[in-house]
Amino acid sequence: MDAINEKLPLVVKYGHSVSSVKQTININTELIMGCRYSKPKARTRSLTDITGMADGLPEPSPPTPTDPRLPLSARQVFKLKKSWKGIKRCMAATGVEIFVRMFKNSKEIQSLFEGFRELKTDDELRMNETLEMHATTVMSVIDDVMDNIHNVDLVLDMLKSTGNSHTKFHGFRPSLFWSVEQPFLDAVRITLGDRYTDNMDTIYKITIKFVLENLVKGGTVSNNDIS
Repeated sequence: MDAINEKLPLVVKYGHSVSSVKQTININTELIMGCRYSKPKARTRSLTDITGMADGLPEPSPPTPTDPRLPLSARQVFKLKKSWKGIKRCMAATGVEIFVRMFKNSKEIQSLFEGFRELKTDDELRMNETLEMHATTVMSVIDDVMDNIHNVDLVLDMLKSTGNSHTKFHGFRPSLFWSVEQPFLDAVRITLGDRYTDNMDTIYKITIKFVLENLVKGGTVSNNDIS
């Protein structure tokens, strides 16, 4: 306030009274020092405001339903396609594992394959190039099914045609397709390792059953029905 008193003569000189100037200065000083000054309160949103905003958001779209002929949900199809990427990187090895296990379970099926019906041990089978080529061919069919699983018409046509093509092999009967089921699941489990969860086991079981059912159907229809 001493500094203010020193400047008062200058103020009075220009026609202002000392008392009015002091009063004005005191009021401004109080405002600056915070006696009468308070920050404007920030507007806070209540929980009801936030809830109201959430209620105003549109509901997420439900997943597109799959074709009723496909026994998988949209979520299961998504998980299947994601999981199958791990098999794509090991197609030949997975295919060979399927055949090794299938032949171990059924010598009848192995006897249908002239190229490796005489092979006795697992090592002989795994090292056989002819078996590897055939296993890769079979896996490419399954791979096409996985890639196009959303297009049920296309998949059914592929499986029907593939099933029918096996009728030309002497001694083959459509029911033998079911011999692939468990070896397929075991081979996929080995390839995926820890990624083969209980949930994926369920999805793969549903999928291979769908594939084999339609291969069997294809193997029991005439060529006229295929065309």
